Amino acid sequence: MPVPGGRVLVSSDLADDAAVIQISDDERRALVFTTDVISPLVDDAEHFGAIAATNAISDVYAMGGRPLFALNLAFFPDDELPLEVLQAILRGGLNACRRMGVAIVGGHTVRDGDIKYGLAVVGEVETDRVLSNRGARPGQALVLTKALGTGIIGMAIKQGLATEDEIVAAVESMTSPNGVALDIARQFSVTACTDVTGFGLIGHLRNIVIGSAVDAVVDVGELPLLPGAAAHARAGRVPGGSKANLDFLAPMLRKTGREDELLTLLATDAQTSGGLLFCVDAAHAEALHAALRDRGLPAKIVGRVQERTGESGKIELRY
Repeated sequence: MPVPGGRVLVSSDLADDAAVIQISDDERRALVFTTDVISPLVDDAEHFGAIAATNAISDVYAMGGRPLFALNLAFFPDDELPLEVLQAILRGGLNACRRMGVAIVGGHTVRDGDIKYGLAVVGEVETDRVLSNRGARPGQALVLTKALGTGIIGMAIKQGLATEDEIVAAVESMTSPNGVALDIARQFSVTACTDVTGFGLIGHLRNIVIGSAVDAVVDVGELPLLPGAAAHARAGRVPGGSKANLDFLAPMLRKTGREDELLTLLATDAQTSGGLLFCVDAAHAEALHAALRDRGLPAKIVGRVQERTGESGKIELRY
């Protein structure tokens, strides 16, 4: 569809994390548009607000952009819960946005039987610095910036079985903005990126495989995991979304070595406010990894991009 005064650089056709629109042909700057709304994963209302805001803004970073403005999107049962709960959610979102330099300039609240909160976000990016699912190249390394397991830890929290230390670690991860990781990655000529959220690591990697017409290998033993994630997965505390991801992805997966079904589930665990997955030339991978670790991020080199070997893309899981 034509855009008055501009053109669409990235749309939803290859399941990118956000839309990118160039406003006019004589400008290098483009706008990044995205929105995301989630249900509570944690019991603390302010923490939930911060997680939801961080999660929504992450899509802008995933496109290589800088977030600018946001609108609140809140769904709340005000006939069942006091408005102080909604105020705490919005306060958490506001504080998270302030950390990222994002101004909340309005929003909308809907009376709803279930609590949900998120943001509509506008950011900016230079047209020659857009990162998308289309930019991966054979021979590159895959670098993941955050630990996996928020879906499983969230299930444990709902069942009252997560320890305080596990909750603290998960909340800290989900409220940590991905802007720092993007700034570091810019120093190492990263060519493609996605943020790891509801489709899990493998689900979002699938979008890169399809968008870039490549295959990929994931070394599942290298995946960074949140404290308690493996134990809760082993106990069967796996959300339905994670299981659905695995079922959906099964036709494109190839497994080598002795499969560890626990790690397979963690690789497809539905994340909230997860890390960024970068595609970077192999010569720069170790330096990028070291730079991310030096800033306190639990980054790992988790695989590599390969030439497409068949008509459709494949992801090999190596155990």
